[in-house]
Amino acid sequence: MFRLLSFCLLFCMPAVADDPPNIVLIYADDLGYGDLGCYGATTIQTPHIDRLAEQGLRFTAAYATSATCTPSRYGLLTGNYPWRRQGTRILAGDASMIIPPGSATLPSVLRRAGYRTGVVGKWHLGLGTAEEPVDWNSAISSGPLQVGFDHSFIMAATGDRVPTVFVENHRVVNLDPADPIQVSYKRKIGDWPTGRENPGLMKFGADDQHSDTITHGVSRIGFMTGGKAALWKDEELGDRFTAETLGFIEREKAGPFFLFFALHEPHVPRVPAPRFAGKSPHGPRGDAIAQLDDHVGAVITKLRQLKLLENTLVILTSDNGPVLDDGYEDDAVGKIGDHRPSGPFSGGKYSKLEAGTRVPMIVSWPGKISPGVSAAVCTQLDFLASFAMLVGQPVPACDSRDAIDVLLGKSTVSRAAIVQEGISGLTLRAGDWKYIPPHKGPSELKGMRSGNHPRPQLYLLAEDPAETRNLAEANPEKTKELAAMLAGITANHSSNESH
Repeated sequence: MFRLLSFCLLFCMPAVADDPPNIVLIYADDLGYGDLGCYGATTIQTPHIDRLAEQGLRFTAAYATSATCTPSRYGLLTGNYPWRRQGTRILAGDASMIIPPGSATLPSVLRRAGYRTGVVGKWHLGLGTAEEPVDWNSAISSGPLQVGFDHSFIMAATGDRVPTVFVENHRVVNLDPADPIQVSYKRKIGDWPTGRENPGLMKFGADDQHSDTITHGVSRIGFMTGGKAALWKDEELGDRFTAETLGFIEREKAGPFFLFFALHEPHVPRVPAPRFAGKSPHGPRGDAIAQLDDHVGAVITKLRQLKLLENTLVILTSDNGPVLDDGYEDDAVGKIGDHRPSGPFSGGKYSKLEAGTRVPMIVSWPGKISPGVSAAVCTQLDFLASFAMLVGQPVPACDSRDAIDVLLGKSTVSRAAIVQEGISGLTLRAGDWKYIPPHKGPSELKGMRSGNHPRPQLYLLAEDPAETRNLAEANPEKTKELAAMLAGITANHSSNESH
């Protein structure tokens, strides 16, 4: 047994472990499979990302674990299916951290291999703990630094949730102690105006959920007061995150480093910088994607200027599929035209159909990855095990599996099965088959198909990528087989369907 283990350690680890690359993971927010030029978009220009795809490997069957943001981020960083842990719904801005401090995570594995690790952008995994709830006016007890990151510059949740402030490492940036922050998701606090009571103060309208406290002309989910000097301006949000990202790369250029650049675009509220106004015919959502592309270009340019590009593995992907109407009146639906954010698939964010979790993914490593297109079925869940193998680290006990050869274009051998999570339950992809258990929820959500149906659904994705022909009744044995496979994977674990 010892000789077998020694053989695996000697010969099964990639040779690159002796010369590990920098790893830059760029994670877009609500970016659809069809939103990029390299995936078929014609009316939204994404030249920087398209160039990255030309020089790298573009995946056509890559998946986030979930059709919403918090669980996808949890799955990516922990290597565990989010439905295995209660509380992995879309979190409030004052929620406790759902990754227990000290957990084995993607950054902690890389840090053990000698990497400096950083996260910039959207966090949305909670801060503080149940025992030590977050206090915005003093040192925050638990956050990214407690789960493997050496440096963090984040927003706590999303742009449509309070508090609208930056948190660097353990503290709110630019906070005036004389103007303490208070946050509540249960009741109005303080005298700051809300969108519900003061619609005339808003840059654009919002639904009732997004009509709580207004900051800089945008109403949010949740109430806050205080911290005026620390508030961000939405038009400056993307540029600030990009500047912090470039600063991290500059500081850590001696390498190796791992950077998780969690973009906010094109999540609502869509308020891109003025220079991107009119960059697309699709209003603020299209302009936000143009801004996203600019941020990606800035990162690649920085790596090139520092002569780091040849030894940097760059991954660009998204946390879930697209959504148009998500709480604000920004004309995303009215100006969609012929653009198809979901590409050839049905559904989108929240949905159990393909566009909920099938996302764009580009992997580039000049000189190491041959340019091309891969149809391998892969999941962000496997990043942890794959990067652990890449840098010669043991893989923690988790759901993640080694797929480094797939990510590097050396193999197209796919996972036998992937469980995906919509807002109302789980689905299973096995080979070209997709199984969706029966569910009595609404058939439509946010103007798109939800994937819910009172009877089982079975689709052959190779022939029917839009999931329009339910083959369950015509293939009862295959339906039964996949239902049993899903039940086996989820045995003794209840799906958290409250997102």
